[in-house]
This record gives sequence, C-alpha cells and structure tokens, in this order.
Amino acid sequence: MYARKPAKTPEKHANCVRGGNPRDGLGVAVYALTQFLCAPQFMAICAAAHNVVAPIPTLRTTAMPIFRSRTVLAAIPHVNPHAIALVSSLLVLAPGAAHGDQFVAQFNAPTLDRWNYPFNPTPGSRITASVFGNEAGSDLFDNRDGQFIVGFDTGGQIPAGLGASSYTISACVLEITYANDFVAEYDPTVDPFNAFLPESDPAYVEDSDAGQPIELYATGFRNGFSVANWVETSPYAPAGQSLLAPGIRNAFASARTDGGTGSGAWVDVSNSVRERWTPSPLAVGTIDGLKPGSLIPVGTAMRFELDVSRADVQEFLRDAIDGGRLRLSVTSLAKVVQQGGNFPAFYCRENPVVTATGLGDATLAITVTTATCVPADLNCDGAVGAADLATLLGAWGGRGPGDLNGDGTVGAPDLAILLGQWG
Repeated sequence: MYARKPAKTPEKHANCVRGGNPRDGLGVAVYALTQFLCAPQFMAICAAAHNVVAPIPTLRTTAMPIFRSRTVLAAIPHVNPHAIALVSSLLVLAPGAAHGDQFVAQFNAPTLDRWNYPFNPTPGSRITASVFGNEAGSDLFDNRDGQFIVGFDTGGQIPAGLGASSYTISACVLEITYANDFVAEYDPTVDPFNAFLPESDPAYVEDSDAGQPIELYATGFRNGFSVANWVETSPYAPAGQSLLAPGIRNAFASARTDGGTGSGAWVDVSNSVRERWTPSPLAVGTIDGLKPGSLIPVGTAMRFELDVSRADVQEFLRDAIDGGRLRLSVTSLAKVVQQGGNFPAFYCRENPVVTATGLGDATLAITVTTATCVPADLNCDGAVGAADLATLLGAWGGRGPGDLNGDGTVGAPDLAILLGQWG
C-alpha cells in the first residue's frame, strides 16, 4: 500500500505536478494532466491533484470506451479515490448528439491556373486567361472555346479523406479579377443556348440583354486524366488529335444534365449549343455596384457565390474537399468572329501585376463542417476538451480511438497530442 502525501495548498500550486509517477502507465496521464491544469485558474484543482497516489503501476485492465462516471475510474486498479474525484470532476459528459468541426478556409491564391485553350503555347504560365465561345454555327472548336481553370489544394486547411458524405459545405465563393479594360459588357444572368445559334436556325432567339454571362462549372477529366494527376501543364488533348476538333480536351467544364437536382450524369458542357441544351452552372459571375450592360473596367473583381443548397453543388464540393483538390472552370459563350471579338480576360497567378502587388489573384473562401472530426476531437463536439481526455484515458494501454499517433497503443504520446490541441 502506497503512502499518501498530504495535499498542497493553492499557494504552492507550482509544486502540484508531483502527483502521479511520470514513469508508469496512468501515472503519466495524471502527471501530464496536472501539469496542464496548474495554471492559476486551476489552483484549487491542483491542490486536490496532489492526493493522487504515487507511484501508480502500469495499467493492465481492458480498455474502456469512455468515462461516464466515477465508477469507471474506480474500476482502474491502484487509483486513489482523491484522483477519482479530481479526474471525474473534469470529465462529466453532457448527453446529446455530437457536432462536427467547422472550417472557415480562405485561400488568397490558387494552387494552379491554366488558360484552357487549344492554341495556348504556354500552358500553366500564361499571364492572362480569356474566355469566349466559337463562331456561331461553326463546326470547328468547342462552343465554349476559351476556358479558364482555377485550382485550389484544400487539404492544408480542411482535413481530407474523411469520406465525401462527412462534409457539408455552407458557403463557397470564388473571386477572379478582370485584366482588360472596358471590353466586355456585364451580364449576370444565364442566357439560353438558343441565343448562340446562327440567326438562320429556326430555334434561334435574340439575346434579351446586353453581354454574355461568365459562368462557373466543375472541371471534369478524360483520356486517362483525373483530378489527382492533371496539372496545369498537362497536354490540352491526346497526341495526334486535331486541335480544331470539338470535344477532345482532357480537362473540361462539366455539369449535371438534370439542371442541378443531383440525379443526372456529369457531362462535358463545352458543346452545349451544338447539343441544344442550357446547362446550370455552379454560379454566374456578379460584380458589386455595377449595372448590367455596363462595360467592365480593368481590376474589377468578379464574384461567384455557389448555391450550396443545390444537390449537385454539394456533391461536387464534397468530393473535391474529400480528395483535397478543388478544380473549377470559368467559361463564357462571349460571341466572337474568326480571329476577332470582344471578350473578357482575367489575371493568372503568374501575371506581373499579381506577383508585384499581391492583387488580382483568384481567391476562394469556403466554409465546411465535418461530421467526422479531426483526430484529437474524439467525441466530435467541435472542441478538444475534457470529454476527449476521458475517452483517451478510458482506452489507456490498449487500442482504440485514443491512439492518436497510430502506434497501436493508447499512451503518453497520444495524451501529449491531445493536450497540445486542447481548446
């Protein structure tokens, strides 16, 4: 039977870390816990902490899933009742459903951007990207000929790999900046495909407003490419293909065929006019304070606020966040003639204006809630705290959710990780 040392008074709280034997089993936990709590606001608790028996033999009981009462602590051998009172007072768990962790992420520059055009001689390093359609009625090129791909690797701010269904996106906004001056007219509404048919086509309708919208789509891949292996310098199309041919690009603007309900197939929308349908973009570009029909000045920020209430938007964003890579395609059916036309252009990250001033880069703001929480938040309540510590101590010496470093045993290194993420 070990002798019990008398409790220290709060005035001597600096010495209270002597509770527990830092060389043995659960004593490591008590030692580290009392060190962590020996701030002035925990002085009274520290006095009680010194009643922990020292030393404490290595724990050999079966791991327990969670501490819910003093009786669980009492089941651990060689723990002094005063220690039970101390730890259980910290580990009271409130009933109720767990809440996920929320991540409010801001990306001030893209990981990559690319003018996705068949005759781009400098893919991945061009300083501007223009977006436009092909000549009405032409058999050459995609209808959405010039596209602009913007990509963000999100895993540094939002944990990836939790499973797509574990994410809920509550907000997502992309901003890009105009690189040409008073060339394109502002149109914040989707135009039907009929407005881009030749006027001789019986289905042609006149565009009811000035300009053509800038539309944002998911980016799809084919010909052996995927979001995992496509980079901004990847080839535009397979070797040997005519660059004049439609439907050959390896990366393309993509949308569901159902108009956003989430039941249709994801398809290439680059030739929606030829295919005679009007796809639903993830968002249409808007400009604060500018009247529709106005010419757009250089340096103007265009904002794409994705409608996260739509099933297709949630699906695309969840898959992207789960994989840690979000790739978006900016397009327009801005009307052109062969080797001419007035169409919008946007800054790329390599532009000297961007590199010199830090302004004009594409930015992304996204808010994501995870149903499966970050490792130290063991009960998934949105914070690392006493309840998570309870779970870890309940599994001490065995395997389970408290094994934060993945070495197969819940022990002192895992406790250190949890305390390091406290709060």
